[in-house]
Amino acid sequence: MSAPTSVRPPDRTALLLTIAAVTSLLMLVSQHSEWLAALPAGLQNILGNSLVRSLVLTLFLANLLFAYRWRAQTWAKLLIGTVCLLLILPWAGRDNSAVFDLAIQIGIFAALSLGLNIVVGLAGLLDLGYIAFFAVGAYVWSIVGSGQLSKILTYYGANSGGAGTGSLLLGLLITLATAASLLWIRRQKGARTRLASFSFALAAFGLVAGLVLVARSIMVLAAPQAAALSSGINGNFFWLFLALAVLAAAIVGILIGLPVLRLKGDYLAIITLGLGEVIRVLANNLTLYTNGSQGITPIGSAPVPWLDAIAAQLGFSEDQYNLLFLYLLVLVLIGIIIMVNIRLDRSRIGRAWIAIREDEVAAQAMGVPLVRTKLIAFATGASFAGAMGMIFAAKQTFVSPESFILNESIGVLSMVILGGMGSIPGVILGAAVVTILKLSVLPSLGEITATLNLPQQVNPNQLQRLIFGTILVLMMLFRPEGLLPSRRQAMVLHEGEEDNAPSASSIGADSERDATAEPYSAGEATRKDDERTGGER
Repeated sequence: MSAPTSVRPPDRTALLLTIAAVTSLLMLVSQHSEWLAALPAGLQNILGNSLVRSLVLTLFLANLLFAYRWRAQTWAKLLIGTVCLLLILPWAGRDNSAVFDLAIQIGIFAALSLGLNIVVGLAGLLDLGYIAFFAVGAYVWSIVGSGQLSKILTYYGANSGGAGTGSLLLGLLITLATAASLLWIRRQKGARTRLASFSFALAAFGLVAGLVLVARSIMVLAAPQAAALSSGINGNFFWLFLALAVLAAAIVGILIGLPVLRLKGDYLAIITLGLGEVIRVLANNLTLYTNGSQGITPIGSAPVPWLDAIAAQLGFSEDQYNLLFLYLLVLVLIGIIIMVNIRLDRSRIGRAWIAIREDEVAAQAMGVPLVRTKLIAFATGASFAGAMGMIFAAKQTFVSPESFILNESIGVLSMVILGGMGSIPGVILGAAVVTILKLSVLPSLGEITATLNLPQQVNPNQLQRLIFGTILVLMMLFRPEGLLPSRRQAMVLHEGEEDNAPSASSIGADSERDATAEPYSAGEATRKDDERTGGER
């Protein structure tokens, strides 16, 4: 498979800076009411139009894509990324909170897409229940960060059932004993007998029973504090529960993955779809913990006094402090997730995922442990969703089972397919495109349609599923590798063609870095024998 001939593109530093300056100015003027009012009436009407505002916002965000794709000086790319994300967007968000809200939503869905990209794009496991992990993270914080915790403690105080300090100690003893038994059984060498398997299952059951007993005892002992927790626990525990949300989602990913990962293809998709629905139904029926279909509200967030003081000095209103904090937190988490993705993609575990995606039998013959490798993919993708679920709950201050329906899983999957499966920048682009279309462009078109007195049936905002379905069909017909595909995926899809890679002029052509990158082989060893990889030590 010969590498395509590439022509070095011209340096576009000046053009990049010019476009960034113009779109940034338009962005600020279109969102600032006083600046907009100072313009001539004609220009004021144009820039004040909701659809034009959406298009200006889209062009402004495209600066980040241009900075990534175009050949330009590194300092110019860094300058544009920093100014756009840390100056212009917060500035516009101060004048219009909807910009902050949209930016946070794009970040949340970008992180979800990166997580699903590991499961679907790298490991080739079609997961239609991915939004369940998002729900786990959201409910972990919603329950303790709201008055729902007080209701739970009040219930256990009135229905203690004799639980107390004694049952807490008993639960701890059972938990420690069964955990030690599980470790001891797992370390036994040789073929596992039926007695050993039965003992392992019995110890696992005992571990679950011990944990339940411990949790119930803690609830009963903490019941007298119910009144003091009427608005949830102290917001400073936000960071602890962010880690717990990641851990809980990863554990649920493993528990869901264990019984289904021996399946593949359509069977795996159907099973994950069903298990995703199970999580939503549980959220709907466990009324004591989730408040059922009524949902949980209000949900608190982390107090960050020093950031609030800075925001006040910069002119942000008090109700925007939390949005600014969550926006910056999403940026930090996106950066961490991208680094983890890059590290995993180039690691031994990443190559094992690709080997499984291409041919499970061959991968197993090469020594790849199928179930363990798949479980790592499920747990890693789920952990990203858990973190973003908690941020989603803190931003919305309300969660209900309706926030985690099947359509949300399909939406995240469409972002991955649209951007390019297996491509980190591609799935981020896909998430941005779908989110902007869904939350900004189509609602704006809907407003215009309403003013024209057109039938509600042709309102674009009501036809979102039709529009997204049409886009996906067109993508599969004309560009199945996605908007910004990975070189590896593009070469596979264009194998046998004279030019087996996308053209350099198209938006999906690989960047200069990708064009010179080595297309990893699934069976190829890491570059250095002592290279530390994401999944191996």
